[in-house]
Amino acid sequence: MKRMILAVSLAALLVAILSAPAWAGFGEGMAAYKRGDYATALREWRPLAVQGDAPAQAFLGLMYDNGQGVPRDNAEAVKWLRMAAGQGLDVAQLYLGDMHTLGHGVPQDGAEAAKWYRKAAGQGLADAQFSLGLMHYKGQGVRKDYAEAVKWLRKAAGQGLAAAQDGLGAMYYKGQGVPRDYGGAVKWHRKAAVQGYDGAQFKLGLMYANGLGVRKDYAEAVKWYRKAAVQGHAGAQYSLGDMYYKGQGVAQDHAEAVKWWRKAAGQGHAAAQAFLGDMYYQGQGISRDYIQAHTWFNFAAMRGNANAVKGRDLIAGRMAPAQIATAQRMARKQTQIAKTSPNAPSATTSPVPATLIRKIQRSLAQLGYGSGPADGFLGGRTRSAIRAFQRDIGLPVDGQPSEELLGHLGRRHN
Repeated sequence: MKRMILAVSLAALLVAILSAPAWAGFGEGMAAYKRGDYATALREWRPLAVQGDAPAQAFLGLMYDNGQGVPRDNAEAVKWLRMAAGQGLDVAQLYLGDMHTLGHGVPQDGAEAAKWYRKAAGQGLADAQFSLGLMHYKGQGVRKDYAEAVKWLRKAAGQGLAAAQDGLGAMYYKGQGVPRDYGGAVKWHRKAAVQGYDGAQFKLGLMYANGLGVRKDYAEAVKWYRKAAVQGHAGAQYSLGDMYYKGQGVAQDHAEAVKWWRKAAGQGHAAAQAFLGDMYYQGQGISRDYIQAHTWFNFAAMRGNANAVKGRDLIAGRMAPAQIATAQRMARKQTQIAKTSPNAPSATTSPVPATLIRKIQRSLAQLGYGSGPADGFLGGRTRSAIRAFQRDIGLPVDGQPSEELLGHLGRRHN
């Protein structure tokens, strides 16, 4: 059965895939849960869970995990999820795998996570198949095995899971676990792209821009870059700016190039920062401004862009000391803002685990924020939903997932 994970409430997700018959009282609990009456939902479900009803156990575990009607308690969540998972409930097995991956309520244990993902994947749950594929790709908790990763990604992709389709396309592109096949990469990236998956849209744009697996077509490249760029994908914003700068697939427009490079630069894209600095230096598409040029060159230089270092040093020779001091002060101020943001990403930290992003996506969806599919990938819709939530509760707005953000989400459920 096709089980695409849609951006709906977690309740709707579970109802859609539960195969076990509901006991008396389960429907009343579900109705209360949907209207946000968690006390009534708990009152209906706890007795059923104690009697061994797997769906009620799973919901009880999720309510403890989210802090819905009860204090957030990961250990208690694991207890109830384990009961449901032990009865073969696939979604409980998936969530239990997530808890072991993140170390929520249990010690972090990749092998134990893989065990539960495998059980759910064997029952056909696309999310679990995708998670198991990623673990084999990275060698986390299981042996690193690209062929095995392709196997599980293909199963999830065949069910329509966009993140798996995009991942499978990347495997074809790199020739990992399968012979390199740009046509195959295009096929799977396109399937994800038409679902609105910004990473796939960006990659499809790259394929058209470079004539890989398809006939080179700059206009088509621009089309896909734009779709990803408007969702906030920094790489697509940079590439779209480059197309406007060169006049490839669109009429040459330096002001439009500046617009898109500015968006990417604001997200920390080093090449976009360097090009934006050069546009300020040259006065192309924007008024010449050496202070702004120096500032953006400086940002890019801090990210290791060699051309930006040269540009910054070159322009410094044409600036008054007071102008250089102003540019450096602006750069320090923006850098400090980024460092003090509680969710700010760091180049020295490891990427946010997909399982944590997936939990944040589920929680955002429950609160009514359109975060897109709960697929564990930080796409434009998820970043926009995070930013909207951060604005609504007065947090610094950066669109980044974190354990702290998950805690804020959990407290909003009460």
